[in-house]
Amino acid sequence: MPWIDTHCHLDASEFDADRDAVVRRALEAGVTQIVLPAVAVANFDSVRALAHRFGFAYALGIHPLCVDRARDEDLAALRAALKAQRDDPRLVAVGEIGVDHFVAGLDRSRQEHFYAEQLELAREHELPVLVHVRRSADTLLKHLRRTPVGGIVHAFNGSAQQAELFVEMGFKLGFGGAMTFDRALQIRRLAQTVPADAFVLETDAPDIPPHWLYRTVEQRAAGETARNEPAELPRIAATLAELRGWTLEQTATHSVANARAALPRLAALAD
Repeated sequence: MPWIDTHCHLDASEFDADRDAVVRRALEAGVTQIVLPAVAVANFDSVRALAHRFGFAYALGIHPLCVDRARDEDLAALRAALKAQRDDPRLVAVGEIGVDHFVAGLDRSRQEHFYAEQLELAREHELPVLVHVRRSADTLLKHLRRTPVGGIVHAFNGSAQQAELFVEMGFKLGFGGAMTFDRALQIRRLAQTVPADAFVLETDAPDIPPHWLYRTVEQRAAGETARNEPAELPRIAATLAELRGWTLEQTATHSVANARAALPRLAALAD
């Protein structure tokens, strides 16, 4: 059965040694489509090139954790890139954008400025967005009320009320490796109770490894790795299926349909 990984950083250096093998394992696992979000102007070309090389999709945007290092001119560069690639069917969204209130020491006002400007660019180019949220859901929602667009809230970890508000605005909620941990009670509860048309699946590879790949600080210090990869998506999906009482086939059907609804250009790529 086919799967769509709606968020994977395939261009990350963690994949430099075996990227082709990573893609091969994903395809063998049934992950037939992967969305590759950019995080800064510097990797716009790399995500686009990888998407074309492997037949995947990509998004262009400036990540909130990269905003402090970004130049003001980078927003103009994003506008130019979106214009230049507007007819590229593999460009499916603006992202990864958002606001992060988890990491200390970041300039919150600058994050909000870049987020708001990128929402405007998404609306200008009629593209959905891939939104990063960590302890920042209310701030994200505030700007979305001013600039309504749709898309995916990546690695959603907010409250049930915030989830409902995002869904009412036309967003799908991204669930991935964090959902596989028994102690992630809120995320698991949300994954179990959100409407069937309100979720998508993702890995965020090489990050957010599922519980079977998790390594403690001591293990990582000893050289053990915890790299996530898109081939893990079906097993992550099995957790969602168990939580909801669905078959794996039902989970695949819902997740693929929801991904195509959130990112309409994916449907054309599949066709």
